[in-house]
Amino acid sequence: MNDQREDGAAAELIRLGVDHRVWDRFFQVSPLVVVGTKELDGSFDLAPKHMVTPLGWDNFFGFVCTPAHGTYVNARREGAFTVSFPRPSQVLSASLAAAPRCGEDEKPSLALLATRPATVVEGVLLKDAYLHFECRTEKIVDGFGRNSLIAGRIVEALVEEDAIRRSDRDDQELLMEAPLLAYIAPGRYSEVNQTMAFPFHEGSSR
Repeated sequence: MNDQREDGAAAELIRLGVDHRVWDRFFQVSPLVVVGTKELDGSFDLAPKHMVTPLGWDNFFGFVCTPAHGTYVNARREGAFTVSFPRPSQVLSASLAAAPRCGEDEKPSLALLATRPATVVEGVLLKDAYLHFECRTEKIVDGFGRNSLIAGRIVEALVEEDAIRRSDRDDQELLMEAPLLAYIAPGRYSEVNQTMAFPFHEGSSR
């Protein structure tokens, strides 16, 4: 299948087929967050997630998980979860949170992560992350193959002072000083510190 690029050259479109998952055949940009949940024994689990998104313009947040994971079980049972947005310097912390459980169904790597208590829900937050959400589990939608969407209502939001937008501060200057961590699925990451204003059409709205 051929198409035309902006420079006039012919571009070939390749059919990927949908009898298998398509996501490993190209790159896509996502946030990378660390979701925290309370375990049955009262301890706390942390797990990195990149299939995450705001759910509309109000204070709802969702992430994809599988019922086979402790994060799903904990968020359903406890009715709450936390979300920490790591800085680019915290890639190793996010990696440690992804470490597999050992024979005792524990994650020894979590002992290496610096955390602080949540303020509204029972949970912990990744220390030094630039943005934190504390959420009440609002709804869980199963049936996306083996995966599910966990939706939460944000009941507390905390942002580090160097990362907050202000009317007296240029957005680009802010991103240079407090860059964002982006997950480039599958399997890569990037530091975002250079951006351009999006050319919204006059009269466009949310």
